[in-house]
Order: sequence, then C-alpha cells, then structure tokens
Amino acid sequence: MADKITAEQLRSRATDFVIIDVREPDEVESGKIESSTHMPLGLAIRNAKKKQIEDLRGKKICTYCGTGYRGNIAADELVKEGFDAVTLEGGYPSWAQS
Repeated sequence: MADKITAEQLRSRATDFVIIDVREPDEVESGKIESSTHMPLGLAIRNAKKKQIEDLRGKKICTYCGTGYRGNIAADELVKEGFDAVTLEGGYPSWAQS
C-alpha cells in the first residue's frame, strides 16, 4: 500500500512532487491543486503499465482524488510499477479546507 501525505505536508513540499489529479473531468471543475496534472485513474494506471509516463520515473509523485480512495489506488498501482508515489490523505477536500 502506498504511503499517505497530509495536505499540510504537501503544501510545505509541493515543489518536491509531481501532483496528479486522478478525478474525472467533471470533478475537476470544482477546483484543483495548482500545478497538478489531470490524469483520470484508469488513464494513470494504463500510462504506467504501458510505460507512457517514464519521464516521471525517479520523481516523487503525489496522487489525489475526491475522497482519497482512487488516489490511493493510483498511488498503489504506480508503486507496483516502480514509481515513487504517495497519495493525499483525504483527497482534494483536505487540500481545499487547509
């Protein structure tokens, strides 16, 4: 299972991470973490398995979604593929409230 990072920890170290928003397009309309890249969950998993995001290998990745569930799945799958990934605990709402 991938490690989790709190919104406070991510805010203080945001420049250390490639931040990936794994929510669906309609969810992103309600707001997103500045500088994050939108890559829905299924696409993120496929991209990792098909070696289409190799430019992210060796970088720290933080995934997030609307509640933390899909972000955790994405981070887990990225870790399985050899990436250095964590997930934002509580998803986007934890970021928006902090």
